[in-house]
Amino acid sequence: MKFIAIIPARYASTRFPGKPLADMNGKPMIQRVYEQVKKCVDKVFVATDDERICNAVTSFGGNVVMTSANHKSGTDRCAEAYNAIGEGEDVVINIQGDEPFIAPSQIEAIMECFTDNSVQIATLVKPFTENDGIDALMNPNSPKVVLGVDNQALYFSRSVIPFVRGVDMNDWLKSRTFYKHIGMYAYRAEVLLEITKLPQSELEKTESLEQLRWLENGYKIKAGVTIQETIGIDTPDDMQKALEFMLRNS
Repeated sequence: MKFIAIIPARYASTRFPGKPLADMNGKPMIQRVYEQVKKCVDKVFVATDDERICNAVTSFGGNVVMTSANHKSGTDRCAEAYNAIGEGEDVVINIQGDEPFIAPSQIEAIMECFTDNSVQIATLVKPFTENDGIDALMNPNSPKVVLGVDNQALYFSRSVIPFVRGVDMNDWLKSRTFYKHIGMYAYRAEVLLEITKLPQSELEKTESLEQLRWLENGYKIKAGVTIQETIGIDTPDDMQKALEFMLRNS
């Protein structure tokens, strides 16, 4: 099976303009992401709409493809990129450009989902732990997912799901396993091209989660499970925490 990894990266972030080019101990963040992905996927491309990001990727020897500035999601950008540079790969992996600490084992967990020929889309989840605390579980910026048989995703929500009836909320993390969604996806190439033609769904607009469009239209999403934490970077404050993490682990 052939895989291609695409890292969507745009310059115009509302909360952190120029985020992919932010310096992380001598390397732009997009380079940190790229180097992590290259550890386990041979063919990797950055997909961007900005010449500054394009030039940065070229300067460190990475592969890059220019895409439209009008995309509303990384999935849409991946589809355009794959149409431009794909060479018949079976699966397209969408790696977020603000995950410089993504581990090869996490990417491999998604890739392993496709040993099942029926899998259309795969994503990554991580169990919440008691140490995370109830505030982390309740955080609407950290989407949750309920899994069924064979780790099929049943639903994603910004609310806590499932609701644990008859148990004090402070004991929920002791009573069952809750899963946090980590926003990395992989799609069979033909499925990627199909889902980007779908109109926004009502559930997607309600929760502002694009994966609900796919579920609402009958596509199945399988989850790879990781116990490793990731550190996404959405704001300059997040970057400062990430740099401190690098210093502690160097």
